[in-house]
Amino acid sequence: MSLVEPRRQRSYATGAERVDRFTTADGTQLLVRTSGPSDARVTVVLVHGWTQHSGCWDGVCALLPTDVRVVRMDLRGHGGSDPARRGARTLEQLADDLAELLAARTTGPLVLVGHSMGGMTLMALAERHPYVVSARVAGMAFVATSSGNMHRISLGLRGALGRSVPRVEPVLRGLLERRENGSLPAVPQVLSPVVRWLVFGRRAPRRHVVETARAALAAHPATIGGLLDAIFAHDRTVALSVLRDIPTLVLAGDRDRLCSVEHAKVIAEQLPGTSYVLYPGAGHMLMHERTTDVARRLTSLIRTAVPAG
Repeated sequence: MSLVEPRRQRSYATGAERVDRFTTADGTQLLVRTSGPSDARVTVVLVHGWTQHSGCWDGVCALLPTDVRVVRMDLRGHGGSDPARRGARTLEQLADDLAELLAARTTGPLVLVGHSMGGMTLMALAERHPYVVSARVAGMAFVATSSGNMHRISLGLRGALGRSVPRVEPVLRGLLERRENGSLPAVPQVLSPVVRWLVFGRRAPRRHVVETARAALAAHPATIGGLLDAIFAHDRTVALSVLRDIPTLVLAGDRDRLCSVEHAKVIAEQLPGTSYVLYPGAGHMLMHERTTDVARRLTSLIRTAVPAG
């Protein structure tokens, strides 16, 4: 795969943050947010999850050290980025997009942070581009994610009801197709109670629930439908071996219905020396539910991975 210099379009600054477009090798335009000094000693890359966008990291990003560079992008089919074409709705493609972005827009050591599908994307990066990891990645953080067995998801439900959850996937894809055809309304207020139950723990602020619902409704239906298939097929526990010598942080909520504690434990067990943090009462959206502590843990990882001076 060739790495090409992107052409920039509609570039603008928001406060200290620069927002512009990155064009991938296949012509897909991705929205990219960059903040912090251009000559920073380390670049932190924050990768969002399924149906979300780079804005979900706003709270955490605001609390990271001001002497680091922070790069965020909207994955294909999410936020302000172009939809993924048929055949490109895969974790492998997301990993290739990230590899291109890292080559074109960053220099020096990297600390990579992935939430949910974003963490799966980092695992696919390690599998497909191990040279990037070995040469440049100084630290890695997996937030509410999994290395495999997502096809056995139960949403925390027990017995036959929990075992039936994977069979709902074709129904969900059918609803996404109806959304794309305009036959299903996009109403955040209707979706919000479902989102609260599905991805949040106790006492989640309403604004975060609504923001999460709006992001999901704004995502490109066909893209996230294809990526749902990719998530169910995701199996990269073996790929974690590439990260064994890299300082790694694993964060999980004990009320996460999508990527349960068992998934986090598998990742931590595969990576000796990993810092593993479990948040009681928290669900899947840790960047919203435990913003301050997630930022604190990431700051500690950054300082450990790339010491000052």
